[in-house]
Amino acid sequence: MPTKLKYIDGLKHDLRLDATIEANVVRELNAHLEDKSHELIESGLSEKEANATALKLLGSPRIVSKQMYEVYSQGSWRQAIFAALPHLLVAALFAMHCWKNTFWLIGLLVAIAGSVIYGWSRGKPTWLFPWLGYCLIPVMAVGILLIYLPGSWTWFAATAYIPLALLVIFAITKQTIKKDWLFASLMLLPIPIVLGWMLALELEDKAIWNAQLYEFAPLIALSFAVLALTVAAFIRIRQRWAKVGALLTLEILILVIVGLGGNSTIGFGGWLILVLLALLLLLGPALLERRMRQSERKRAKSPNKSTHRLSSSISARRN
Repeated sequence: MPTKLKYIDGLKHDLRLDATIEANVVRELNAHLEDKSHELIESGLSEKEANATALKLLGSPRIVSKQMYEVYSQGSWRQAIFAALPHLLVAALFAMHCWKNTFWLIGLLVAIAGSVIYGWSRGKPTWLFPWLGYCLIPVMAVGILLIYLPGSWTWFAATAYIPLALLVIFAITKQTIKKDWLFASLMLLPIPIVLGWMLALELEDKAIWNAQLYEFAPLIALSFAVLALTVAAFIRIRQRWAKVGALLTLEILILVIVGLGGNSTIGFGGWLILVLLALLLLLGPALLERRMRQSERKRAKSPNKSTHRLSSSISARRN
């Protein structure tokens, strides 16, 4: 039976809630364990037996953390709307044909930057991550634009830029995963969609690009509106498996819209690559989090092994 300290550490490891909510949950469980232990001590058990029994009655840390997650993970409608807002703004930008208006573009960029700075300084609330995803899109978009450089410059620029871009995205994703891998997936959600629409447009010819942009504008607006609904549903859903299912299903649905809209330019091969990229960005953070946690466990065990070896060495010398 784990001690109270190990039990609480195990619970916090799997809780995956906002810092304030997590602190309140841990405080309530601590108070519950103390009250239960006090009752058992009064009934005649020793302090050690009472603590062990109280932990056993509470249940496995993993099961308790899952139950607490389902109780506290549901965001309010206000949080859901604010998390969906960046996607709604992009949808409105294309629905009303405002992408050529510099005022609206600058206003959108300022809103994104301001929201990201505010949310990051406020402890990374759940609504932050959809906004943060749009800060990564320019990094990816520049990589796509490198394709249209003349001659051998394409390969030179891509070789220099792509590793740097991947490093930036990986660093930000890794920081997000420390909170919850689902938030990293939520952050990366718009990237394959934006890349898909960029590939669907003839970027090397400005006249054709403008004509296609007007042609695809309703579908582009629709794809980002569906994305906004996905995010709002994600915030309101309680169960983790349902959150994953919502992201996976609607991401594929949006990519189908992209594939059908840009069918003449993307082609089946390009559409398939976008789907695989979407799956990688959606489920990759879960695998990365698993590896990070395995590394943390190994590092946590290493000091214990070193201490055990040191104590064994001291005992051997004494003998």
